[in-house]
Amino acid sequence: MPEPTKKEENEVLAPAPAPPPEEPNKEKEAGTAPVKEPNKEKEAGTAPAKEPNKEKEAGTAPAKEPNKEKEAGTSPGKDEEDASPPGGLPPEWSIGESPAGEEQDKQNANSQLSILFVEKPQGGTVKVGENITFIAKVKAEDLLRKPTVKWFKGKWMDLASKAGKHLQLKETFERHSRVYTFEMQIIKAKENYAGNYRCEVTYKDKFDSCSFDLEVLESTGTTPNIDIRSAFKRSGEGQDDAGELDFSGLLKRREVKPQEEQPEVDVWELLKNAKPSEYEKIAFQYGITDLRGMLRRLKRMRRVEKKSAAFARILDPAYQVDKGGRVRFVVELADPKLEVKWYKNGQEIRPSTKYIFEHKGCERIMFINNCVLTDDSEYYVTAGDEKCSTELFVREPPVMVTKQLEDTKAYCGERVELECEVSEDDANVKWFKNGEEIIPGPKSRYHIRVEGKKHILIIDGATKADSAEYSVMTTGGQSSAKLSVDLKPLKILTPLTDQTVNLGKEICLKCEVSENITGKWTKNGLPVQETDHLKIVHKGRIHKLVIANALVEDEGDYVFTPDDYSVTLPAKVHVVDPPKINLDGLDADNTVTVIAGNKLRLEIPISGEPPPKALWSRADKAIMEGSGRIRSENYPDSTTLVIDIAEKDDSGVYHINLKNEAGEAHASIKIKVVDIPDPPVAPNVTDVGDDWCIMTWDPPLYDGGSPILGYFIERKKKQSSRWMRLNFDLCKETIFEPKKMIEGVAYEVRIFAVNAVGISKPSMPSKPFVPLAVTSPPTLLTVDSVTDTTVTMKWRPPDQIGAAGLDGYVLEYCFEGTDDWIAANTELIEKTKFTITGLPTDSRIYVRVKAVNAAGASEPKYYSQPILVKEIIEAPKIRIPRHLKQTYIRRVGEAINLVIPFQGKPRPELIWTKDGAPIDKNQINIRNSETDTIVFIRKAERSHSGKYDLQVKVEKFVETASIDIRVIDRPGPPQLVKIEDVWGENVALSWTPPRDDGNTAITGYTIQKADKKSMEWFTVIEHYHRTSATITELVIGNEYYFRVFAENMCGLSEDATMTKESAVIAKDGKIYKNPVYEDFDFTEAPMFTQPLVNTYAVAGYNATLNCSVRGNPKPKITWMKNKVVIKDDPRYRMFSNQGVCTLEIRKPSPYDGGTYCCKAVNDLGTVEIECKLEVKGGLSFCRLLLQGVPPNIIDSYLRDLHSSNPEE
Repeated sequence: MPEPTKKEENEVLAPAPAPPPEEPNKEKEAGTAPVKEPNKEKEAGTAPAKEPNKEKEAGTAPAKEPNKEKEAGTSPGKDEEDASPPGGLPPEWSIGESPAGEEQDKQNANSQLSILFVEKPQGGTVKVGENITFIAKVKAEDLLRKPTVKWFKGKWMDLASKAGKHLQLKETFERHSRVYTFEMQIIKAKENYAGNYRCEVTYKDKFDSCSFDLEVLESTGTTPNIDIRSAFKRSGEGQDDAGELDFSGLLKRREVKPQEEQPEVDVWELLKNAKPSEYEKIAFQYGITDLRGMLRRLKRMRRVEKKSAAFARILDPAYQVDKGGRVRFVVELADPKLEVKWYKNGQEIRPSTKYIFEHKGCERIMFINNCVLTDDSEYYVTAGDEKCSTELFVREPPVMVTKQLEDTKAYCGERVELECEVSEDDANVKWFKNGEEIIPGPKSRYHIRVEGKKHILIIDGATKADSAEYSVMTTGGQSSAKLSVDLKPLKILTPLTDQTVNLGKEICLKCEVSENITGKWTKNGLPVQETDHLKIVHKGRIHKLVIANALVEDEGDYVFTPDDYSVTLPAKVHVVDPPKINLDGLDADNTVTVIAGNKLRLEIPISGEPPPKALWSRADKAIMEGSGRIRSENYPDSTTLVIDIAEKDDSGVYHINLKNEAGEAHASIKIKVVDIPDPPVAPNVTDVGDDWCIMTWDPPLYDGGSPILGYFIERKKKQSSRWMRLNFDLCKETIFEPKKMIEGVAYEVRIFAVNAVGISKPSMPSKPFVPLAVTSPPTLLTVDSVTDTTVTMKWRPPDQIGAAGLDGYVLEYCFEGTDDWIAANTELIEKTKFTITGLPTDSRIYVRVKAVNAAGASEPKYYSQPILVKEIIEAPKIRIPRHLKQTYIRRVGEAINLVIPFQGKPRPELIWTKDGAPIDKNQINIRNSETDTIVFIRKAERSHSGKYDLQVKVEKFVETASIDIRVIDRPGPPQLVKIEDVWGENVALSWTPPRDDGNTAITGYTIQKADKKSMEWFTVIEHYHRTSATITELVIGNEYYFRVFAENMCGLSEDATMTKESAVIAKDGKIYKNPVYEDFDFTEAPMFTQPLVNTYAVAGYNATLNCSVRGNPKPKITWMKNKVVIKDDPRYRMFSNQGVCTLEIRKPSPYDGGTYCCKAVNDLGTVEIECKLEVKGGLSFCRLLLQGVPPNIIDSYLRDLHSSNPEE
């Protein structure tokens, strides 16, 4: 704790009183407030001295008048009352100790349940110069962050800013126990460190605090004769406490030199007339502790006022008045019409009995009557826009002891009053006992009464320990006297008497002695302690021992012995009690329930003095003590009924009879033997579904003597031996619905009954049953064709068939306007197409279809609209698949199988031609159906290439379509290969394209070389596009032949054309220098060589999007869906191989449809390409697509179907 001066120690370790209600900011602005209470010194920042006498008088720090707070315009709050010592003493005299009000608050706070503390700091004692540590612990299990902890001295002083040489604050956190530990260590304690401290912890809306005391031990002696005013002067030069107002020094037991009285001197006049070099001398001589503040105020007083236009004469720089006196402020106005307002510390002063205003010509006068310390402040007066100010200093005279204390003698227990008188009304006075200060409180025997100038110390119930020297101290004097307390002669007025009482009655032992003294009670020679059962009452001279409810243990010899006397008062107490039976442990009707087969030991507490004799009986038959299965056992305080193995027949009423010489008691107890219930009968399964069933059962015949609470149900597969419980909460009813069974598997179920005793044995299993369910309704019921007497319907199988399978379908119809459904097929049909015959022409019918299996018929699938029985001519339409709208390419030997769907009714006529000529059916197979035509070639040949035309004709309507088929093969070899030139290690070759290109474009050439010696061929160049090339890096001295293969999309030609002559690489000759070529710049911006195309996908089947890109440096590929980057999504996989970019969408749903974008980026640019993906859902779309139906036709078909059947 830093310790530049002792003043700083007081600021850290002494509790400051509550600040006054006047405006503190005004005093800070003034900076030169006169010496008042310590809190005013802190607010003003400086404390200038006044006149020497005034300095001494102010140094006594007299207490404020009782009306001081009220005159200041505020009433003291609870905190201000707590901060002031009791008895009206000034706060300077508290020596850092907490007043009685704070002690009470601390006790109340510590007695409450702690919210955050798990360990609170405890008060302690330390000697001067030693160290002490206070520890507080906070549990952090429910806290998300560290709580806030503050340490305080007294009520307000925060010790966080005082940490340093003499004070250290630490905090630690234990992770395994999750406890915060906060420590405050006081190093080298001093006397004024003693007092009350407080620790506060806050976390969000939670708050907890704990108060504790620190006691600093020092030597004690007699009370010195000290002039209090001397304590306010400097202790001397070169000392640590120089310049400090150390109030604790007033109570130290040391010799103090008597202070000579000095005449009153006006320090302000001395400073005004002195040289600056003499300021420090004057300050030291007259005990000025804040010279700088005095000089600042003196400088402001010396400031030359500018000539005022409003004031002809302004206020004096400062005024001085004694406490209780009257002061007069006068200003003279230049213009008497100006309005004048008076202010104190910035607050306007209103006329009252205290403040009186007078007008005399141009003079404006304000009187302040009965001045008190709160009037010591800054005042200013305003006239128009100008003002002038002054300072008022109120000094307080020292308080003298006018009537001394007198020696007193008293007897123990009497009320003692020590009286003295002082020179001032309601002055601050301190009382001491053997040099130790007396601090009165609510629980103290010491009370102080003040009656004007008279101060009285009252001791209630004086004891020998109160014999001591008592002294009183004021700011101007002290007085002491001796008190002697002796014992009075004791007389026994009423002795104790022997008593005999019944058990439970009140015992009251009463005696009376002549003096109001304390005493001790003993029983059988042992001290008696007061409890809730036994009360010790002392009222004046009467002593009582009261036992509210007498017990057997209360019997004995009681003795009362007065304190400090050898007299004893004995008495004997005898307790008797008739027998009683205690059945409080049983229920309302005294029923005891036991489980069959268990042992019952029923112990009934009994009481009585002497102990009674117990007899058990049942049905007028006594139950004797012994070793039988049913027997009784008797003890002094209880009787017990024992049944070794309880049986059902043991149920009944049992009687107890108690008897002793004081009386008799009777009671009856009903014993009920219960058991688990019988198993229920086998359950019945009444209804069965796909994964559920409904079962019922009857309750068991015998419930075990206890009501049935519910049932447990178990099931198992018929072929298994493992039962599985279906409910963990009891089933209260006799019906249950098991679920989550496997369809098509045989099951059995059984039941357990449960009562309060336990679970019964299982019932017999039910008859085996198999969960089965009907299928879902058929799907996509549509009209296939209509004639004048028939209607052909087709549909798709149900989406869910189940374990029972599908046996067939039933097609039904009814005529429009009727509800009579007629079965079109008498037997189940397995096909999904059926023709209804024998219908009247121009009639309208409704059609529905049902799926049938072992569980029954499914819900019907309805055709949404009535069907008109009349054949309709439909114009022909050819649906060319998308892949046939371009040239259809196949290799020689591959099979060609083309399916071209068409529409038209009645059945259209089909004509195929090739290049305008009829097709040779011996080479090309044509198969026609009602909805499509198929072109099939088992092994394609080059001759099958050409343009195929299809004509579909329905009566006068004709529809045509064309298909281009190209059958390709490997090309022939180049026509001629020759050597154009030979130089150095290089050979220039050229050739002509082959005559036969294989019915497709030549994609490149492959060049090989062979040494004449070995004739082993090695490939030199592959996939070469030009018809001339230069072969380099040949071996000098060798002779080479060359050959060339042609290549198309089917592969290399079977044969190659070889050069007729050879090329000789000569050894001698002109040295060939390879030409120097500049490095070719291969960098280029990204460019898509194969774009994305719009695609249809089938829900549930993987789909891929492909494109190819090139660029150098290799571009970074990013895929996006609807402008959102696809990243870390397991439903997508992205590949990039040799520039081919692929996005795979795993099992897409309609949600995956949208616009997909592939973005390629490198240092030279960015390029994007988009396509649309549409996901078609359902099995029907997939089947239609596999059958070769174009996607746009399927889409139109599904859209029409949805619009015609919106409810599905």
